[in-house]
Amino acid sequence: MGYISLSEKDKKEMMDRIGISSVAELFRTIPEDVKLKRKLKIPSPLTEVELVGRFEEFAQRNKYRDFLSFLGAGAYPHLIPYVVDYLSSRGEFVSPYTPYQPEVSQGTLQVIFEFQTLICQLTGMDIANASLYDGASGAAEAVLMAHRLKEKPRVLIPLALHPQYRKVIRTYVKNLGVTLEEVGYTESGRMDLEDLKRKLDGQTSAVVAQSPNFFGVVEDLGKISDMAHSAGALSVVVITEPVSLGLLEAPGALGADIVTGEGQPFGIPLSFGGPYLGFMSCSKEFVRQFPGRIAGETKDVEGRRGFVLTLSTREQFIRRERATSNICTNQALCALRATIFLETLGKEGLRDLAWQNMQKANYALEKLSQAKGINRKFSGSIFNEFVIELSADIAKVETALREKGVIPGLKIGEFYPGLGNCLLVCVTETHKKEEIDQLASFLEEAL
Repeated sequence: MGYISLSEKDKKEMMDRIGISSVAELFRTIPEDVKLKRKLKIPSPLTEVELVGRFEEFAQRNKYRDFLSFLGAGAYPHLIPYVVDYLSSRGEFVSPYTPYQPEVSQGTLQVIFEFQTLICQLTGMDIANASLYDGASGAAEAVLMAHRLKEKPRVLIPLALHPQYRKVIRTYVKNLGVTLEEVGYTESGRMDLEDLKRKLDGQTSAVVAQSPNFFGVVEDLGKISDMAHSAGALSVVVITEPVSLGLLEAPGALGADIVTGEGQPFGIPLSFGGPYLGFMSCSKEFVRQFPGRIAGETKDVEGRRGFVLTLSTREQFIRRERATSNICTNQALCALRATIFLETLGKEGLRDLAWQNMQKANYALEKLSQAKGINRKFSGSIFNEFVIELSADIAKVETALREKGVIPGLKIGEFYPGLGNCLLVCVTETHKKEEIDQLASFLEEAL
């Protein structure tokens, strides 16, 4: 259905009906001194050809458009099969809203059900929800959930948790009587278990761990979970790079009680920061405190397989102040893309993708470590990210490489003052061996 603008006759009929003589009368309650007395400074109309040309002109101003990038830190470049774009853009998926009426929402509900199933299989947990906004808000929701379950004031979060995730968690709990305490890291880049042991006590609701963590290092989730449980706390695991689950053991098998994270690497492109996809799963005993909708499988009156929303514990209009969360939607379209992506790859495909990431990243780490002036910062096992320390001023080195069309990684000194000359480097299946070798050569030359 095309959009046809209102005619002058239409406008006059509407104004006559509500008893006004001009559109300006609609705004008469606005004080004159705050009204804009001139026309908006916007361009005149353009034809379609002119408009496309204008945007192409804007695109050319993006000097980083064709750069070779080794950025990661929670936003990962991965190849996306064309079928993901094709199927997710079909009208049946793009147009449906929240599936409150199952009789007209079976396709959307089935996608959500399959998404939940995939997340449970990947994380090793009993139940998953229909998705959340993103990984950062998912981590905060997990902390709040643990606090509700245990009713204890303290939550321990690691310094190796993504800095932006830590900020979001602090914002969420600021006025809720929750005390956050940070746990340090060792020379391996892993959480300092001795520090964790000192800080754990009977007033701790949860211990949060990210694996692979912000430094790209794989944590010992089994030990962390055991320590949390020994103090009567829950084990919360955050995952920013879920492709790692194609190789690493599922957090649920290592004692995690709640698993949350970011689903962007599953078929969602790097699109200037969003939209992204939060996922969350947990043990079934905690289902009543789970922040999110859950789609379930059922049968209709004729015995046919069907899908419905079986639980909506977060909705304020249902539970008011007893709602488990104040978020009012889920990322259904992004969850659809993740579902198509995962079902296209299958178990073997995801394992192969994870293997390529790990192999290429470890090759890059070895290659860069051999270069003069570059040292590996942490000794722990990595997946597809790692930290290197440079012998020269990092700002000058980065400038030199950007002049060659390369973004060498993320400077992490602003998040960790003690790591001021360090780069977080990410390598995925999208990077060729020649490009990794080029990075090493350029860095060595700049140093």
